[in-house]
Amino acid sequence: MQTELAKAVVFDIGNVLIGWNPEQHYDAVIGADRRKALFAEVDLHAMNDQVDLGGDMAALTSELAEATPQWRDEILMWHSDWLKMAAPAIPHSARLLRALRAKGIPVFALSNFGIGTFDIACQAYPVLTEFDRKYVSGHMQVIKPDAQIYQMLEEDSGLSGAELIFTDDRTNNIEAAAARGWQTHTFTGPEGWAERLVADGYLTAEEAA
Repeated sequence: MQTELAKAVVFDIGNVLIGWNPEQHYDAVIGADRRKALFAEVDLHAMNDQVDLGGDMAALTSELAEATPQWRDEILMWHSDWLKMAAPAIPHSARLLRALRAKGIPVFALSNFGIGTFDIACQAYPVLTEFDRKYVSGHMQVIKPDAQIYQMLEEDSGLSGAELIFTDDRTNNIEAAAARGWQTHTFTGPEGWAERLVADGYLTAEEAA
């Protein structure tokens, strides 16, 4: 248990508030074997990193598709099917976000997300519009786990690492935050995150249900 409550709670978005599993979607559409061959030959996640750094997804997928014509249709699917990959909603996490805000605890987003795709996600998942502050990598032009993105949040919010508690599903992102003194929780599901928020005293068990 932390000795002092943080002054703000920071949520990652992908696989915390909404799903993010491109491989699962591709498996369903083109089959696991063909997906494995595609992902071995074409670094779609590296392309998506460029989106998260502020690049235009339509332009980036088109450019990659033209450069890799044998996988053209599958690469373009990253753009056309993006919202199907950013699914489903994780309702318990949304309830935790709202419960924290109902108690007057500021809740921030810190997420690797494109500019256009974040707008699409906000329309599909209204909970993403409810943060007190949003730190979205596409606008910041830096992605986790680069230390700069954490520093930018600290400077903008006026809070030190010790005054923040952060949950993310990726251990490298958590480790980078912890290196700056942030309180952290590795997200493996909303139940564990709820238990942490109750144990540390942010929410009661009823509020975290």
